[in-house]
Amino acid sequence: MEDNTVISFANVGARYDTDEDVLTDVSFNIGAGSFYFLSGASGAGKTTLLRLMYQLHKPCRGIIKIFGKQTNNMSHDDITALRHKMAIVFQSYSLLSHISVFDNVALPLRVRGVDEAKVKKLVTKTLEWVGLAKFANSNPLSLSGGQQQRVSVARAIIVQPAIMLADEPTGNLDDENASRLMELFIQMNKMFGTTIILATHNSGLMEKYKFPVMHVENHHVNFVGGRGAHEKVVTPKKPTIKTDGAGYFAALSKQFSDIGNE
Repeated sequence: MEDNTVISFANVGARYDTDEDVLTDVSFNIGAGSFYFLSGASGAGKTTLLRLMYQLHKPCRGIIKIFGKQTNNMSHDDITALRHKMAIVFQSYSLLSHISVFDNVALPLRVRGVDEAKVKKLVTKTLEWVGLAKFANSNPLSLSGGQQQRVSVARAIIVQPAIMLADEPTGNLDDENASRLMELFIQMNKMFGTTIILATHNSGLMEKYKFPVMHVENHHVNFVGGRGAHEKVVTPKKPTIKTDGAGYFAALSKQFSDIGNE
């Protein structure tokens, strides 16, 4: 079977300004198109693990490969290029309050130098998909928490990342908005083939959606419902989930491609 690894950790350790490891001897391979929950108690190391993947923190030992490329000694330019194929969503939304919802979502495209005509089309389609088209010109701080989180997801989706990392994105949301956000991630995974790792404390979400779990405990990462750390990479089978947005997302995916080819 062809190796489709997109994230690989080999005996990785991580620490901050103390001598104590936050993570110790972490080894695993994540296949393209996978969807994993990331669980663990507060302070267990979930955020550190995501930061290592997104190259916001360097390991104190071990080897990390993203898309088959070893990252330990990457230059700043190489890391920037790598992140162009990734996206991260934070619980705190991380929206810019001095610009509109539209401009927040457009930001990663403009940073990449995308033509403004394409930016307008892509942002409009993405805001329609997350149900926020009518708020395009609004200040993000005028929106509810659930709406602000959808803006942050739209900003991540807009670049069609190969890897999406989400750090407690449902933590500040009620059950209805948490479920709605989950449906957005699921459709992104199904239609775009995006590899998603979603950190959560919400046991209800994990029980409902049945994706395999990466569990962080005692400085180590264990897999529940997925393959072991050293097994051949196999993209886990996804549960069958019907969502109202599936048809629209398929159309959105095609429109993204059509706009990109103009």
